[in-house]
Amino acid sequence: MWRQHQIRRRLSTCISAAKSTRLLTEKKWDALVIGGGHNGLTAAAYLARSGLSVAVLERRRVLGGAAVTEELIPGFKFSRCSYLQSLLRPAVIEELELAKHGLKMLKRSPSSFTPCIDGRYLLLGPDNELNYSEISKFSKKDADAYPKYENLLESFCKFMDPLMDSAPPEKMQRIASLKARMKDNLHKSVFWGHLMQRAVAMGQKELMDFMDLLLAPASKVLNNWFESDVLKATLGTDAIIGSAGSVSTPGSGYVLLHHIMGQTDGDRGIWSYVEGGMGSVSLAISKAAIEAGATIATEAQVSNLMIEDSGRVSGVLLADGTQVRSSVVLSNATPYKTFMEFVPPNILPDDFLCAVKNIDYTSATTKINLAVDKLPQFNCCKINSPDAGPQHTGTIHIGSESMEEIDSAWRDSVNGIPSRRPVIEMTIPSVLDKTISPPGKHVVNLFIQYTPYKPSEGSWEDPEYRESFARRCFNLIDEYAPGFSSSVIGYDMLTPPDLERVIGLTGGHILHGSMGLDSLFLMRPVKGWSNYRTPLQGLYLCGSGAHPGGGVMGAPGRNAAHAVIQDIKEQS
Repeated sequence: MWRQHQIRRRLSTCISAAKSTRLLTEKKWDALVIGGGHNGLTAAAYLARSGLSVAVLERRRVLGGAAVTEELIPGFKFSRCSYLQSLLRPAVIEELELAKHGLKMLKRSPSSFTPCIDGRYLLLGPDNELNYSEISKFSKKDADAYPKYENLLESFCKFMDPLMDSAPPEKMQRIASLKARMKDNLHKSVFWGHLMQRAVAMGQKELMDFMDLLLAPASKVLNNWFESDVLKATLGTDAIIGSAGSVSTPGSGYVLLHHIMGQTDGDRGIWSYVEGGMGSVSLAISKAAIEAGATIATEAQVSNLMIEDSGRVSGVLLADGTQVRSSVVLSNATPYKTFMEFVPPNILPDDFLCAVKNIDYTSATTKINLAVDKLPQFNCCKINSPDAGPQHTGTIHIGSESMEEIDSAWRDSVNGIPSRRPVIEMTIPSVLDKTISPPGKHVVNLFIQYTPYKPSEGSWEDPEYRESFARRCFNLIDEYAPGFSSSVIGYDMLTPPDLERVIGLTGGHILHGSMGLDSLFLMRPVKGWSNYRTPLQGLYLCGSGAHPGGGVMGAPGRNAAHAVIQDIKEQS
């Protein structure tokens, strides 16, 4: 039986709250940030760079939130939650000089491998000739169509880019002077004018294709483009990442677009590993924040916000009773945790609380991190070598040879059953990153769907139930790579309740809430409050529950910091 290892050593360079109580309480801070996830750290870096005194308060002993590296098994360093990088905004990378602070991307080529039970396989990546050759094995027609499909999606990403790096044009939420209202109206007019210009430049056909992608199920979009089951399923997995929906769910086309919106070193749509694991992203941002003057405290669990009689934030109360004072607080926690747990009762408007309670946090995601003593050997490759091959460098798609398979796995979850044949994205970052595992051994990440938060029969708290599902996943991999199960040294498993308990993700939702069209842009986190401000004066939202949403982007943190800086300037 495999053993689920406890954390032996956490990677952190920050002082704990126990050692920094005097530092936190000796003055009133210009701003406090709840949560040391990558967005909270990003917000702190920008606030500190503007000259404000900032303290980040992180509940755990390790920084990063879901972008974290942890040595769960001696010698093996895992990207415990998020495991690939592409969405981190170029502006954040450049402005915070993250390369100088140690951020190093490891590009993957090929970037995708889908083995088939019948002995065939599909490799995809940034090499156009490879893509054409590989897709042609299944369909010459699809091989011809694929570059056109990629070019069209790239044009949609370029259309969306400017929306990522600024706040939505929200209505003014408080009484303002005539000058402020005129300035706000001008800003909105310019925003919508530029958006309309870009829409007109697309042309009607391309604009209709864009609307189809946003509104339609990903399955419909992919069926209109391609005929090969394995190609459609491979591309379709991008439409379900972190979602409780299927490729047949209306609006899943946007989730597909969201996950190809990123880039690595200017190359669009390229996902990379990060040397040292995803915690290196958070570590680099924290170094930028500290260099700018920010203070970061770990083991500093916030209990609730302190509110003045005037109705304005006055700081936070830590779980140990420590009071930390500030008139500005940014929360990197989920909207539910922020407004339902941190804010005292009877402070926020009833209609706002009602909207927050109705945010969809339905999650069906489980992450298993494994230490293995050898690389998986896939039947379809007909190579028996201990060395890494092209099939090991990218994302390995298991159990998704057709969109019907994905849909079947989803239907199990809808009925309260963890998928009998789960959809698994396997990555082996140690193939490219030699810093995270002992020589000859490897780190394997399994991103698994679908696993309901509350199974209809059984419980994730039951060790035997958990072990049974882990074995189900390993046995499925064995069908493609015999002997994989026997290579497992140990593993760590995070089901939706674990993600909620350990990382603080409400419902275990890795994106801080659904990314459906009713939860994006002007509707995120709720209608009327999309510009990072909240009904509680001095409280801002800077996490993935705010625009533009989930993933390791840094955009919510950067945009929220700009909103705070703007408000402070206007009030001074």
